[in-house]
Amino acid sequence: MLKRLGRMKFVQETLGLLLAAYIRLVRRTNRFTFEPPDLDAAIAGQTPLIVAMWHGQHFMISFAWPRSIARMAALISRHGDGGVNAAALRRLGVTPIRGSGARSAGRRDKGGAPAMREMLRALAGGASVAITADIPKRARVAGSGIVLLAKLSGRPIAPTAVVTSRRFDFKSWDRASLGKPFGRGAIVVGDLIHVPANADEQAMERARAAVEAGLDAVHARAYSKVGAADPGAGLRRE
Repeated sequence: MLKRLGRMKFVQETLGLLLAAYIRLVRRTNRFTFEPPDLDAAIAGQTPLIVAMWHGQHFMISFAWPRSIARMAALISRHGDGGVNAAALRRLGVTPIRGSGARSAGRRDKGGAPAMREMLRALAGGASVAITADIPKRARVAGSGIVLLAKLSGRPIAPTAVVTSRRFDFKSWDRASLGKPFGRGAIVVGDLIHVPANADEQAMERARAAVEAGLDAVHARAYSKVGAADPGAGLRRE
C-alpha cells in the first residue's frame, strides 16, 4: 500500500515541494566556500557542462550552479524515489530528465537510450546537464554513459562535490548524504575532462578512469574543507 501511495503523483509532488523547501533552507543557512574561488571565471567559455557527481550526492548538487550557467537539467531515475527527486528539482529551477545514463558491460539500463537523446538535446540547446557517474548499485565505479555523453556532445565533464559539515549520512548502498542547516559547506569543482569525438575504446576507458579519479579528488577535498571524512570513500573496494 505504501508503495502504491508513493507512486501517486500528488504524493510525489507534495514530498518534492517539502524536499525543495528543505534544500533551500540548507543552502541559506550554511556558509559555503568554493574551489576554485571564482567558478564563473574558471569555466568561462566552457559551458554548457556535463556536471558529474557520485550517487548519494544528488540532493546537494543544485547548490553548485554558478551564475554563468543559466539553465540546468539533471538525469533522474525512473524508479524508486525518482518522482520525488524530479518534483523537487523542478521547484529548484532544474529540468529533470527521466531515465538512466549509466552503462556497464553487457547491460543497457531501462530508459537509457531516450535519456541519452534528451541529454544531448539539452546540451545542444545550451543547458548544462548533471548526471551521476557511477553505475546503479556499484557505488563509486564510473560507468561509460557519462563518457559517451561527452564524446557525442563535445561538452566537457566537470567533476563536482557539494558537502556540508552537518549532515545526515544514510546507510544506503551509495552512502547518500543530506545536509543539515546551520553549518559549513564546501563546493569543489575539479579540472574539466574532454572526450574527443574520435575517441577509441582505449581513450574512452582513460576518460572513464579520469572521471573516477576526478570525483574521488573533489570529494576528498570538499570533505577536508569541512573537517570531515568522505563516508563513501571505500565503497569501490567493498
